Amino acid sequence: MKSTVNKLENSKVELLVEVDGDLWKDAQASAFKKAAKDLEVKGFRKGQIPEAIAKKHIKDETVMMSAVEEVAQAALIAGIEDNDLELVTNPELEVEAISDTQVKLKFICTVSPDVTLGKYKDLGVEKPEIAVTDTEIAEELEQMREQHAELSLKEGKLAEGDTAVLDFDGYKDDVAFEGGKAENFSLEIGSGQFIPGFEEKMIGMEAGEERDVELTFPEDYHVEDLKGADVVFKVKLHEVKERIVPVIDEDFALDVDIEGVKTLDDLKENVRATIVERKEEEAAREHENEILTQVVEAATVDIPEVMIEQETERLHQDMKMRIEQQGIPFDQFIAMTGQDEDALKENLKLDAEKQVKLRLVLFKISEVEKLSVTDVDVAKEYEELSKAYNMELEEVKAAIDAPNVIYDLRIRQAYDLVKDSN
Repeated sequence: MKSTVNKLENSKVELLVEVDGDLWKDAQASAFKKAAKDLEVKGFRKGQIPEAIAKKHIKDETVMMSAVEEVAQAALIAGIEDNDLELVTNPELEVEAISDTQVKLKFICTVSPDVTLGKYKDLGVEKPEIAVTDTEIAEELEQMREQHAELSLKEGKLAEGDTAVLDFDGYKDDVAFEGGKAENFSLEIGSGQFIPGFEEKMIGMEAGEERDVELTFPEDYHVEDLKGADVVFKVKLHEVKERIVPVIDEDFALDVDIEGVKTLDDLKENVRATIVERKEEEAAREHENEILTQVVEAATVDIPEVMIEQETERLHQDMKMRIEQQGIPFDQFIAMTGQDEDALKENLKLDAEKQVKLRLVLFKISEVEKLSVTDVDVAKEYEELSKAYNMELEEVKAAIDAPNVIYDLRIRQAYDLVKDSN
């Protein structure tokens, strides 16, 4: 097979492949046999029709077009290998010329785009400086104090911020409705956990008291039958608990039970070190992100729309999987958040374009820098993936082929090179 490539616009090429000789003859013979096998001629059993008779009923054009299907995949693979093409989607196929001795196939291919790199070393991006203030330490201690708060039984009336232990039973038109009943339910007043008005109308109740709470469900409530409905909740309050927040003192420093912390000064120093560590990690991420942003912005690449569409769909499916892993049907999530799925995909498209360009730029850097991946690197990566996904090694190899692993490793190598060069 002979092949040639002509460049088109927008990362497209025209791949011409000529198929002739025995390969084309064999493809036609195979196509004829298949057509003859399915042929029906009066007076003959299907599949048993003599060749001479079959040739009278099967058009040469039909045989040749079927033969194209026989050779198209092999012709495409040969053309890709001969011309070192990297396709990003399935090509369009046209028959340029055809006869019983030769067929000329034209594939319109979308290929990985050319990337023109800008500066990617010695960019002079400064790492953000780290500083921890006394105010930040005080805020962190206050959060720890809140985390160590305890609930204690309270005498007297239920107030904002208290926790009520209650039974409730909801009725619409004097009929109990589904999901409107619970016993010994703990509810923090002011948390907004219930529909508007419920918690406010409980304020002032005392343990043992019963009360009818009249409410109207919001018009946008997720249960159709309860949208805008007037209901009554029969409530019985069992206990009132108040939140007791500890004082930040020497005893509190011991109660938090942190290794090496015995005094309040020890606790403050531990908090300072924790904040420093967190800020250093944030600063490192910001530094790396700024470096990558500058490297990508300095590069020129005309990304084919199909690559952005593919990445958008990947991000969409990834989001869908993560939402459903939390036990929330994706269509319900869309409804709850008031989003339109098309608009959601359009927003994801912006991130998709950034991700595609980043990968293209990093891969180009790996080529320019002649970064290589060894068999040992690939084997080690498969082992890491096996542990990460808790799968057998052979299962991982079957799911992720070696070229994809090599590609990811080259991207990672380029990422590390850029990071270490700035």
